[in-house]
Amino acid sequence: MATTRMFCFVLVMILMGSCCSAKIYKVGDSEGWRAKKGGTYYEWTKRKEFQVGDSLMFEYDGNANDVTQVSSRLEYQFCNSHSPKAVYNTGHDVVTLTEPGYHFFITTNHSQCVAGQKLVVFVVHDHPTIPPPPPPRKILPFGKDYKVGDSNEWKVPEESDFYSKWSEEKQFHVGDNLLFYYNDQVDDVLEINSDLEFKSCDTTSPVAVHNGGQDLIRLTKPGIRFFITSKIGHCEAGLKLRVVVRPLSRSVPKNMQLSPFDRLIKWLHDSFRPHPHH
Repeated sequence: MATTRMFCFVLVMILMGSCCSAKIYKVGDSEGWRAKKGGTYYEWTKRKEFQVGDSLMFEYDGNANDVTQVSSRLEYQFCNSHSPKAVYNTGHDVVTLTEPGYHFFITTNHSQCVAGQKLVVFVVHDHPTIPPPPPPRKILPFGKDYKVGDSNEWKVPEESDFYSKWSEEKQFHVGDNLLFYYNDQVDDVLEINSDLEFKSCDTTSPVAVHNGGQDLIRLTKPGIRFFITSKIGHCEAGLKLRVVVRPLSRSVPKNMQLSPFDRLIKWLHDSFRPHPHH
């Protein structure tokens, strides 16, 4: 009976911890939701990691403004509010981020939107919760997230070999993720096919183009991946990245073959099961 009570207590504590881990971000901090001089809310979002369950709090004059959520990057870029996904106009709106991916917000005041009152956030993953059963092995559940350039992020470096040194210091494996953070008004991320294109900064035939400012790219197979920018002069100045992707290790440690929840159950069982008296 005591073991059962302890088991329930630990589970309740885990649930309480997970449900309280979501964050509320006040958009713009002390400035609130308004037109931004010198650009969008990129500077406000760049140091933050938004997760499913987090909330955005918009504070503004509800008599003169609103918050309009739109569905696409084109609507965001051109301040098109004709087909909104949702509209908020109380002056104190709390919007919960319920799914991963990009979320776009503008104001229907077109002149203010053009002046920078628009926000895009990228939701990376969920807050920790009691996980579901582990996915099939082909989904590669053991990957790591690497923020490209670390604190330097994705921008023209002071030294042209900066990103070469950054990648050489790490070992990338199938299932890992590259996180590119950058000012989407200044740069983008192009994936290209070959070392020749990489050396010559050839942008004519990219495999993929990313321009969200917060892009997550999954490394799904072994080999060499090449990334550059399309902005004139930036690639030549060193804004280019080559990563060598190694195969997923076949020798997975025994304790990692269990899901986190299974490991919790095993720990509880081992810790609280009665031990025989000698």
